[in-house]
Amino acid sequence: MTVERFVRETRTFKASHVLPPDTNNHNTLFGGKLMSYIDDVASLSAMKLARGPVVTASTDSVDFLQPIPIDHEVSLEAFVTWTHKTSMEIFVKIVAEDLLTGERNVCATSFLTFVALGADGRPTTVPKVIPETKEEIFLHESAPERADARKQRRTRSKHLADLLGTSRPWET
Repeated sequence: MTVERFVRETRTFKASHVLPPDTNNHNTLFGGKLMSYIDDVASLSAMKLARGPVVTASTDSVDFLQPIPIDHEVSLEAFVTWTHKTSMEIFVKIVAEDLLTGERNVCATSFLTFVALGADGRPTTVPKVIPETKEEIFLHESAPERADARKQRRTRSKHLADLLGTSRPWET
């Protein structure tokens, strides 16, 4: 397995036309639809690094900055920003374009964590990534801080799950 890969080798793009079945009651792209696109493009980016199967470990954040109106193009760009032993952080930038005027804006950003799986279905090591552009270097250098926040959030989530338990309200 290659020990290192350039971030650019993990870049993945996806574009889609926002049509009526994709929208909510405000005639803008349904958030769940966008989240599906995000997970899809991020998984492709993760697989380009791992060159094997991957699973989503967490959607760390999805920040909806602006709505995406019907009849616009929504474009997603994903790339691996940082790796640990078996996990990788993927950044996704979402840009909307008014197809009539050409005006574009960043309408959402997202960070996800994926884990690479070996032939046995267990986590396996991934190559380190080498950032080159200013954007890649910024995201790579700030990744350990996000990883620490993820670890803390996961600990809190496990504690909450233990507190909540699995019983249904009508069963107590």
